[in-house]
Amino acid sequence: MSSDWTEQHIPDQSGRVAVVTGANTGLGFETARMLAARGAAVVLAVRDVEKGERAAARIAGDVTVQALDLTSLESIRSAAADLRAVHPRIDLLVNNAGVMYTPRQTTADGFELQFGTNHLGHFALTGLLLDRLLPVPGSRVVTVSSTGHRIKAAIHFDDLQWERSYSRVAAYGQAKLANLMFTYELQRRLAAHGTTIAVAAHPGVSNTELARNMPAPLRTPVTWLAPLLTQKAEMGALPTLRAATDPAVVGGQYYGPGNRIETRGYPKPVTSSPDSHDRAVQQRLWTVSEELTGVTFPVGDVSRAVKR
Repeated sequence: MSSDWTEQHIPDQSGRVAVVTGANTGLGFETARMLAARGAAVVLAVRDVEKGERAAARIAGDVTVQALDLTSLESIRSAAADLRAVHPRIDLLVNNAGVMYTPRQTTADGFELQFGTNHLGHFALTGLLLDRLLPVPGSRVVTVSSTGHRIKAAIHFDDLQWERSYSRVAAYGQAKLANLMFTYELQRRLAAHGTTIAVAAHPGVSNTELARNMPAPLRTPVTWLAPLLTQKAEMGALPTLRAATDPAVVGGQYYGPGNRIETRGYPKPVTSSPDSHDRAVQQRLWTVSEELTGVTFPVGDVSRAVKR
């Protein structure tokens, strides 16, 4: 019997409510589609509602659309209020949406676009929805990172918004490293509650729209090599789906494709960079993220409470 984890391994999701950001296309769409196919009530949380409605029409099952612009704290707060009004419980929050290698731009709140969207937007959304997950046994927050968290990646506290200089690759690395640090710090804070876990995943190199802003010198070679390097979005979504649904998953794990260089293949637990496990940086990033977003979480820092 094959040990490869596939869509067929997703347990019955009947009765579960799943919110998936960026679910109108690519990895998010496939994640939502497979969850709905297993019986979950799925909310496509998307920036473009019209595209979201078209995506929902292609998914069989209980699927609704929620407007969510992760580049705007006002939109995030509005979306969270809408979701809280409709859903007294949420079983699964998948922080999937993201941008990659964009030219330097800022969000509505003045954050660098990649850091603001990929990390701060999801940080705020999670904080605003977490009390809907905490009472639910088996609930999960799954945040999608990337192997890019290893490339030119560090948390630049002296210039988080890249105002002095800008590297689109390094900015993406910072954002994806922040996704992992957020997951690990969130898991520590959740552990005492015993109901909700935080898990991370990455899709390897998947054939999606995410790389449309890749630097020009890389576009041609990547296009030629794509058939060898990439996998379809259905496969790229499997690490997220395993992190979201496999009963064997434990908090703080990280899932990715199973080949040696984690570019493609069936999902398995993988390791992240040593930098991602720096607890002092995780805690500092958490504090800064709360200050920048104005969102505080209903779970405290247990390690610091013990020290006091």
